[in-house]
Amino acid sequence: MHIMEGFLPVTHAIGWSLASAPFVGYGLYVIKKRIREKPEQRMLLGVAAAFTFVLSALKMPSVTGSCSHPTGTGLGAVLFSPGAMAPIGAVVLLFQALLLAHGGLTTLGANIFSMAVVGPFAATLVYRLARGIKLPFSFAVFLAASLADLLTYVTTAGQLAFAFPDPVGGFAVSFAKFCGVFAVTQIPLAISEGLLTVVVFNALTRYNARELQDMNVLTGQEVRA
Repeated sequence: MHIMEGFLPVTHAIGWSLASAPFVGYGLYVIKKRIREKPEQRMLLGVAAAFTFVLSALKMPSVTGSCSHPTGTGLGAVLFSPGAMAPIGAVVLLFQALLLAHGGLTTLGANIFSMAVVGPFAATLVYRLARGIKLPFSFAVFLAASLADLLTYVTTAGQLAFAFPDPVGGFAVSFAKFCGVFAVTQIPLAISEGLLTVVVFNALTRYNARELQDMNVLTGQEVRA
C-alpha cells in the first residue's frame, strides 16, 4: 500500500480521488456528530489516529511503486465506525506524503480508498459477523484487524492491476501477480497487526471498559468480567 507519487496515470489518480472524497466528507460529519454528543471520546479518537499513523509509517519495499506495512485502521473502525476512519486515514496519509515521502499527493485518493475506506469497512463487517456468531471478543478483534490489513492490500493490487494490466493476460493476470508479491510480506504483517490490536484493546478494556460499553464495543457481561 501507499502507491508512490506520480506512479498512477492521471485519469486513475483523479478517479480514485473522486471515489474517496464522499467517504472523507461523510466521515467528517460522523466525527463531528460523535464528538458533539460524546466529547469524552476525544481521547479514544486520538488513540485510534495515533495508532494508524504509527503503524502505517512502518514501511518496507514490496511491489514496484508501492510498499508493505501495517495499516492500523482496524482499531478505529471497531471503536467508532468505518466512516470515521476515512478522514483520519486521509490526514495520516497526507502527513506521511508531505513529511515522510511515503505515498504521494497524486496517489492520495487511491491510498485513501484502499487503506481508509476498504480496510475500515472490512474490519467493521468482520467484527460484527464474528460477534454475531458469538466468537470471543479478542478473536473478533484479531480477525477484524488482520483481514482489514489484507483487504487493503488486495485493493491496492487491484488498483495497480487496473492501471497496469498484463500485456497478455490483462487485469486478472496482473492482479494475481501483484497479490502474490504482496502476500510474501503482508500475510505475516497482517497477523502481527491483528495480535498488536488485541493487545491495545485489552489495555483499553482494562482502563476504559465503561466507555467501550457505551460505544457498543463490549457487552455489559464482558465489562463485569
